[in-house]
Amino acid sequence: MQGADFMDVLLDTEIFKALGIALMLGLLVGLQRERDKHALAGIRTFTLITLLGAASALLAHDFGGWVVVAGMLSITGLLITGNWMHENGDDQAPVGQTTEIAALTMFAVGAMLTAGYTLPAVVLGAATAVLLHLKERMHSFIGNLSSSDVRAIFQFALIALVILPLLPNQAYGPYAVLNPFKIWLMVVLIVAIGLSGYLAYRIIGVRGGSIIGGILGGLISSTATTVSYARQSADHPKAIGTASLVIVIASTVVMVRVGIEIAAVARSLLPVLIPPLAIILLFMVAISGFLYFRMQQSDTEAPAHKNPSQLKPALVFGGLYALVLLLVAFVNDRFGDSAIYVAATISGLTDVDALTLSVAELFNQERLSGGTAWRAILIATLSNLAFKAVIAGALGGKRLFMLVGPAFAATIVLGLAVVIFWP
Repeated sequence: MQGADFMDVLLDTEIFKALGIALMLGLLVGLQRERDKHALAGIRTFTLITLLGAASALLAHDFGGWVVVAGMLSITGLLITGNWMHENGDDQAPVGQTTEIAALTMFAVGAMLTAGYTLPAVVLGAATAVLLHLKERMHSFIGNLSSSDVRAIFQFALIALVILPLLPNQAYGPYAVLNPFKIWLMVVLIVAIGLSGYLAYRIIGVRGGSIIGGILGGLISSTATTVSYARQSADHPKAIGTASLVIVIASTVVMVRVGIEIAAVARSLLPVLIPPLAIILLFMVAISGFLYFRMQQSDTEAPAHKNPSQLKPALVFGGLYALVLLLVAFVNDRFGDSAIYVAATISGLTDVDALTLSVAELFNQERLSGGTAWRAILIATLSNLAFKAVIAGALGGKRLFMLVGPAFAATIVLGLAVVIFWP
């Protein structure tokens, strides 16, 4: 691939995939070493070493395998030197190796440029500069992580990087819809969304206020957020205004979450899903704005969200997703589209994600039309709103229900009108 054409490199997504995986794995191992307070190499150093290895292997296509050997020898020499200085108690010697590794990485970047890998070299060089610049912030971020936060990250690594590649990528069972790899891939997607919200929530905490609390609660679990704030409002009546706002915002974010899921697994469904979904989203945003400006705000405690990367909940969701997938395929085969809406209503009471992803998969297999798919997804979200209104009333009392109930009821009426009358 000597003198690779710029457009060829640009279109070669495998290069960027390899660099991206190297970046993530370097960050993962570096995180563990940083948490263990290893003096020689932390999160930035391990990340740069991994990126250097990826760049060296890429350059080996043009210059031969000696590039990889030279890179390994250089890293080995630096590590030996660093360990020797540390063991001999040289307090004046720099303990870390980040600058040295960065220099080697930039050498590889220069070689990539001359070999024609212009865009990957620019990306790698920029990533190196960002890693060097974010020294204090990265160290501060890792220092603020609790043991449960770190456990959540490594449990996600287990789910995404260990279990997923081992599963067979072929269909089994009735209607040939049970593909273990694709089922677990949906688990990875849902856990990734939840983990992102969970880590952001842990960083921001109560300082984020009710709006951020509702947004992050919707990303983690809108149902869990509803339960938590409903209980708080029952114990602290003055917090009802804030609780109602957070609950409505969390349910509003569910619409965004549905869009993210569809964009990830069935992008061709987006053109027919986005317009009706946007109507409901904008209506709920307006309701949230009304509650924000009209309701008395008071302090509430941030709910103790559970780690979304635990293996048991992941297995439960995987089983639920497979069950809903099989149920929707069965209903569609035996009773037609109208019965799917009944299944969506029932499934939506407990989990919108499972129904959304199941319908998206059947749409990808051309077993469902776009119109049936988006209507089933919207019905499931409306059903889930009704369920959360009941939860709010049961746990938070009449006053909370009188705020959340009408908001959700109006949304459900609008949503049903969209389902019925939208072309």
